[in-house]
Amino acid sequence: MIALSSIIREPRLQQDSWQGTLWLAPDFAILHGAAGATDRHAHYAHQLMLSTGAPFTAELDGSVHTARHLLIESLRPHAIVAAPAPMLTIYAEPQRLGGAALLAAAAHAGAPTLDHVAAALQAQPREPLPDPRLRRALEQVDILLSGKVSAAAVAAAAHLSLSQLERLFSARLGLPVRRLVLWRRLRLAIRFILLGSTLTDAAHGAGFADAAHFSRTMRSLFGVRADRSLRQLDVRLLD
Repeated sequence: MIALSSIIREPRLQQDSWQGTLWLAPDFAILHGAAGATDRHAHYAHQLMLSTGAPFTAELDGSVHTARHLLIESLRPHAIVAAPAPMLTIYAEPQRLGGAALLAAAAHAGAPTLDHVAAALQAQPREPLPDPRLRRALEQVDILLSGKVSAAAVAAAAHLSLSQLERLFSARLGLPVRRLVLWRRLRLAIRFILLGSTLTDAAHGAGFADAAHFSRTMRSLFGVRADRSLRQLDVRLLD
């Protein structure tokens, strides 16, 4: 079990950048370095924060915690208040890696290093998508992602009505179709920027209306500004 220290109250810091190394895999990412303070936000990924030095301070569900380890499950509102030491921050797609898998990988890794944690995550069994309709729907979303994603086209690919598609996404993924599409657009735009695209090209390539729409989404889902938070990362792609 990961234990949290006592709850405290501290003023927020105003820092808006990620610095360090980011390892990016198809269904998880690991940031090693300075996470910076964030606005309060909620995203679809499970997030596991592991300090490699001094404790960090984070707000979770309205309470402020000081800890060296903290699991933040998908869609839970949170904010980083202060992170004085470098951290390993793991983001994982919830339909592939559950929170228990992240904790197991961290425990199996031993010393919290990029190499150890990445290897432990890659070795974790993935949660299957047993419903073929869901697999077909997600494949169609990704095919259409650079342009307009028609819910009708996604439903047709999955051999479902629109109402059945919405019920399937809400029941199995915990998100309506529109928000799942937005999450996947954001993932794709972030990847484009990390590989060298401009903010505008990344936004258009991922199907956002413009760079401002992408920036608002980044701020809403990750609590940071895209133009400040992604350029200072050394990126490595993992198979």
